[in-house]
Amino acid sequence: MSTKPDRTFFLAPKDAIGIAILAILLVVVLPLTLDSFRLQFVGKYLTYAFVALGLVMCWGYAGILSLGQGVFFGLGGYCMAMFLKLEASSIENTKIQSTPGIPDFMDWNQITSLPWFWEPFRHLSFTILAVIVVPAIFAFIVGFAMFKRRVGGVYFAIITQALAAILTILIIGQQGYTGGINGITDLRTLNGWDIRTDGAKTILYFVCVALLIACILIAYFVRSSKLGRILVAMRDKEDRVRFSGYDVANFKVFVFCLAASLSAIGGAMFTLQVGFMSPSFVGIVPSIEMVIYTAVGGRLSILGAIYGTLLVNWAKTSFSESFPELWLFGLGGLFIAVVLAFPNGIAGLWQTYVAPRLGPLFSGAPKRSPVPPAAPPNAAAPAAAE
Repeated sequence: MSTKPDRTFFLAPKDAIGIAILAILLVVVLPLTLDSFRLQFVGKYLTYAFVALGLVMCWGYAGILSLGQGVFFGLGGYCMAMFLKLEASSIENTKIQSTPGIPDFMDWNQITSLPWFWEPFRHLSFTILAVIVVPAIFAFIVGFAMFKRRVGGVYFAIITQALAAILTILIIGQQGYTGGINGITDLRTLNGWDIRTDGAKTILYFVCVALLIACILIAYFVRSSKLGRILVAMRDKEDRVRFSGYDVANFKVFVFCLAASLSAIGGAMFTLQVGFMSPSFVGIVPSIEMVIYTAVGGRLSILGAIYGTLLVNWAKTSFSESFPELWLFGLGGLFIAVVLAFPNGIAGLWQTYVAPRLGPLFSGAPKRSPVPPAAPPNAAAPAAAE
């Protein structure tokens, strides 16, 4: 008999099937049924799904509600926008400026040389690294300062909301370095590749889908690991985890940094697909909307948050096109209905009503083999066959 430990893949069969269905929907069904204009909308929606994925890890599994995820979404978006803006601000393209070779909004604000913190963003490799690392460092500083002092719950949510407001004010106030309220616009090429064409936006859509699937797999890996089990235990009984010898603050800092990096990847892809980045995606309102996406899909479900993001943004676009004066009420009503009727979101409805009808493969319940009835205790043994 083998004494090796039983090792299983980090994806359960139902999770693998769910990822495959999502991939088919995003890679095959939607590109074949939507025109390029509508597909670009879906691509923009998927950039918000990275934030929802991070909120599932941070809020759903670790119990840390952040109302400032727009901060990390914006940091990732601004990092990518800085690279694209420097490429669009070549001396040939800016020769009519007073100072050629710098972004136009700097020239408008009488800045005569490129600031030192813009210089590294001339390189794409540094930019990609900064998209992931800069938000993670910022999240580490905030998380370490808060969690080591055992600040959590509502207080942490309020602090993150305040950070979103502060960063928005800072970006608007430093117009000469950030573009101000207009943000960083007129982004044209990525290493000489024109990102404004329909063909380029379609390619960027598929790149976004591939990155999202990769991030989903990372989230499932973390959830199925010992770290994931500690996060759930910490969410339910934090004091018991602490008394067991674990440093709860370190786990909180890690998952908060992970959520920040996931959000920043979405922000970078948003900048590439939409072609600009502004402080309107950093503040309190977009951060709360991102929480709504997660709540509608299900904060305890990785795939549910993705579907929730697509559903809410599709409803938002439909309401704003058909009822431009009422779409905010519709969005608010959708959130209230979710909270009151099915607090676990779309994923909760699936697990409660649909999955049990599809069998144990989808419901996650183990398949039980029939147990033969026990023989009476005084029953005689059957005669041996001659």
